[in-house]
Amino acid sequence: MPFLLQTWHILLAALCGMVNQRQQQIIEFQNAQIETLLKKLGKKRLLLDDNRRRWLAVKSHSHFIFATDFTTVEVWTRNGLVTFYVLAVMHLKTRRVHIAGITPSPNATWMKQVCRSLKDASHLIVDRDTSFIAMRDFLDQNTDTEVVLLPPKSPNLNAYMKRWFRSLKSECFDRLIFCGRKSLVNAVHEYVQHYHGERNHQGLGNSLIAPNGDPEVVAGRIKCRERLGGMLKFYHPGAA
Repeated sequence: MPFLLQTWHILLAALCGMVNQRQQQIIEFQNAQIETLLKKLGKKRLLLDDNRRRWLAVKSHSHFIFATDFTTVEVWTRNGLVTFYVLAVMHLKTRRVHIAGITPSPNATWMKQVCRSLKDASHLIVDRDTSFIAMRDFLDQNTDTEVVLLPPKSPNLNAYMKRWFRSLKSECFDRLIFCGRKSLVNAVHEYVQHYHGERNHQGLGNSLIAPNGDPEVVAGRIKCRERLGGMLKFYHPGAA
């Protein structure tokens, strides 16, 4: 009796191929974890809990991982109080933050335009907000960026980005009343400059992300650099 290829045969072969590809990705991921542990601890044996394993996994791949998220802020305009959305992207390894866009209506057209600045990201952490659907579709179809979709109701899995927005709100948004989009854009720009070059980070050994001054200057008269009318301050030694 001749063998007849059925539709379910093709589906089964495709499913087996997908399972095999996923297994290979898991093996490569675990090998990367082992290499990171060997470099850091040598051949010393230790027991790791789940939280420690997740932390090591993120650290070993942080060179290639970016995270993105929204926050909202109320702005007074000619039409009254309007909610603006601030979209930011963070590189987990360096903690550098890029403001991808600020808009009162994050529709699909605007999200696709924002995606053009995200082509350098190899992995992008995104939550399940419906505003990100257009971004996920565009990245999947037009770039090599792998979208890491978070499980529902899991903000702790995007902790770096959430913590940055918390700092932005407590140090900037909660202290200002914005009148028009221009004032909001200027405040966000000034805060990002302060965050990168004038704010020490415990996660980076209390160092600056992008120092602006001369690192060799260790003595001299202390100077103060102010932003946003003195709300953000940075003290540094000036040249003798």
